[in-house]
Amino acid sequence: MKSNLLALLLGLAGVATGVQAQEEFVVSYDGFYDRLKVIEKGEFEFARVNFYLVDIATLAPCGIKSGKIVTETSVQPLNYTQDAQLLLPYSEKLDKDKAVIVVEPLDPQHDCQIKFQIESAYFTNTHLTKQRLYQLHHEFDELLSDLSGFFVSKLMGFLLPEQQGVKVTFASEPNLSAPGVTCEKQVCQFKVTDDWENDTARFNTLGEVVTVTPWIEK
Repeated sequence: MKSNLLALLLGLAGVATGVQAQEEFVVSYDGFYDRLKVIEKGEFEFARVNFYLVDIATLAPCGIKSGKIVTETSVQPLNYTQDAQLLLPYSEKLDKDKAVIVVEPLDPQHDCQIKFQIESAYFTNTHLTKQRLYQLHHEFDELLSDLSGFFVSKLMGFLLPEQQGVKVTFASEPNLSAPGVTCEKQVCQFKVTDDWENDTARFNTLGEVVTVTPWIEK
């Protein structure tokens, strides 16, 4: 239930306004702006919320043929990646101008939706210490709380997902073995504890860090 609530908290706006199987996928910019505003006003060194266009059934990326950001008076190109991540600007003007995001999928029959993903930015192998993972773990926790809003985080906090630590995805199998660390192929889960706060011990691996996400207890 808690993991389902997380998906609801982070994905509802995209699902409600953007699910469609037609030549163009259209969704309002305001839901993205609200989440980008949380990042802009917070003090997050690594934690971010990113936006992906994914298949509604499989959550696999929906390939993008083209995209644009449209208001009543302007059109500008949408930046995106091969993994269908939408690289949106933080713009109060676009929010006030009621901008919409228009995406043409590679497959016009694809059922797509927006996926909101909390993950790391600029976190590399040089940061792979207990101290930095502790910092990132708490940034994720704070960001999740901020995104959920006052009502859920303060009055219904018991419904929020229980975060155990962080999940690190590597480009290749990391061959890591340490207390509190469990790995399966290229993904390792780090159970972060309070005694990691000032511990500069490093996790040494030749596997390159691809991304870090919260480890949520299901």
